[in-house]
Amino acid sequence: MLRLYIKQPLSSTSVSGYHDEPEWVEYKIKESNMFTVDKYQQIGFFPNERAFALRYQTAGMLETILRWGLLGEDDTGEESPRNLRLPSRQPSIVCENCLYSLDKDMRARAFHIMDPKGILDMLLVFIEERGNIIDIAPSLASFEQDVNRILPFLGQWRGYSITKRSGVYGATIAKHDTIASLEIDENGQLLQDVTSTSEVGNITTNIQWTGRVSGNLVSFDKGFQLTLLPGGMYMGCPSNVAKSVAESKSFHLEFCWLESPHKRQRLVRTYDVEGLAVSSTYFLETKE
Repeated sequence: MLRLYIKQPLSSTSVSGYHDEPEWVEYKIKESNMFTVDKYQQIGFFPNERAFALRYQTAGMLETILRWGLLGEDDTGEESPRNLRLPSRQPSIVCENCLYSLDKDMRARAFHIMDPKGILDMLLVFIEERGNIIDIAPSLASFEQDVNRILPFLGQWRGYSITKRSGVYGATIAKHDTIASLEIDENGQLLQDVTSTSEVGNITTNIQWTGRVSGNLVSFDKGFQLTLLPGGMYMGCPSNVAKSVAESKSFHLEFCWLESPHKRQRLVRTYDVEGLAVSSTYFLETKE
């Protein structure tokens, strides 16, 4: 079994007479495209794209991550800190998708948190930039209602995808050319058309969805919804995971970051009817 050691960042807080030693976390590589570690369950990792998708194993680990992300060094350790809403103590699914900026030394980490009944409990996005100064774009800093958040995503997008399947499903890697279009017709209905062609075998598949936009929420007729966020981002998930499982349907969670008007990245994490990770898919697409 191969092992990967990743050096953790040192604390910015110093104590006189004490020298903090760097901490190294051990990752056991059981497959060519998935990592496992005590804190996490299977990580779908894309090294060239510097992206990953993972599922948290315990509510305690999730709380630790959220407290550090929201409170940082201001965390006093109190049981229920003010200004921090923690999710359900027994979430059914917690998925983190991380995308790295194409232009800056910065990344976005998005969390889908589903409650025990399979209903969306919380969405979180952390914007992190390497260095001491965080230069957040105005669109990310403003949380005012914006009725035009859907507009940047409209049009035709062309690019490629890389899918990495978990070991239970063969630990395979598949590449596709993709064309995705999103339009609003004269009746205000949203039309989505996605076509992908496999690199091996030249097999083409096409998926069409229709939906409606209400404020910053997009609801598709297949029971899937998108939450439109500031800064050219959206997060997608089933409106009811439990219903998908009851109907023996697989489901997926999606995070999209449109960092510039003509280029976007997406991460899609797919699950089977038992809630086990099937695959992680990375997309890079350019607007035509």
